[in-house]
Amino acid sequence: MSNAPATIEDVARIAEVSIATVSRAIHLPEKVAQSTRLKVNQAIALTGYTPNAMARSLRLGKSNMILVVAPDIGDPNFSSILVGLENEARAHGYGVLIGHTQNDAQRGIEYLKFFSSNQAAGMILFTGILPFGHQSMTARLPPTVGVFEPVFNGGIPYVGVDDIEGARKAVELLIAEGHRKIAFIGENRNRLAYARRRLGCEAGLDAAGIPASSRIVMDGDGTIESGRLAVDQLFLRDTLPTAFMCVNDQTAIGVMLGLTARGYDVPRDFSVTGFDDVPQASFMQPSLTTIRQPRGLIGKHAMTLLLQLLSDTDPAETEILLRPDLVVRNSVGPPPRR
Repeated sequence: MSNAPATIEDVARIAEVSIATVSRAIHLPEKVAQSTRLKVNQAIALTGYTPNAMARSLRLGKSNMILVVAPDIGDPNFSSILVGLENEARAHGYGVLIGHTQNDAQRGIEYLKFFSSNQAAGMILFTGILPFGHQSMTARLPPTVGVFEPVFNGGIPYVGVDDIEGARKAVELLIAEGHRKIAFIGENRNRLAYARRRLGCEAGLDAAGIPASSRIVMDGDGTIESGRLAVDQLFLRDTLPTAFMCVNDQTAIGVMLGLTARGYDVPRDFSVTGFDDVPQASFMQPSLTTIRQPRGLIGKHAMTLLLQLLSDTDPAETEILLRPDLVVRNSVGPPPRR
């Protein structure tokens, strides 16, 4: 029995169709009759055939690979968005290359060489910034879509969650529980997503008539350590809120750890909310109330938008903001009587 990988010719022979029909069924399924697609899919399942986007790119003399550039592939949000990206890309005959910059600007420039050597057709950016020096690396920026973080210097289509609406939902929950002194943890002028979450928080406080004297804003970079540091700074100032609204779940986890280390109980002494709904959020003690991002859908919509740009189709929208969901768990309660 041969161990050679199945070929498209094997699929065509078993499905009793032409190689061109198999190719269309895989890459342009909407142009193939349902009965034919069924035969092709059955033949693919029987043979174990896997389309190779890189090989197809070499045959056609153009790339069918999408470069995904991320600063930290360990970010809990990355993998779920990547699944949505990759599933949609594969459904249209594209493959995905992952460029991990590790927050190193030089790495971002190096990944642009994929375009000058025709190894990638388009780019998905998680970084929120364009790679410095891209003008000298390519005659023009390749079709690009930002996800998770809006591109800071603008002009790049973006798919993400409605950060303003999500943050407003979180602060409205705290206000409904009776909190009037709320700290926003994670002010960061270099992160547009964080800036939008701050706007949503302020909008909710404004609507409830919470005075400026009852609002606290602390800087942060979205890490667990920044949440711990914010708690330490507030205790040093002796300016304590009754609730912490954190810019993301990592920050919220840091806040909860900082409060627990000082002997306080969440939510009896302080309430805490996060943003993102990363896997750790549900396993915290207490479990974290947060805002859930539809990460798989973000990936799917981002790839759909990029494929439109690659086909020279003007997209109907250049910014797609998906609706966030409030996930109420156990880290929020009424303010303590002090």
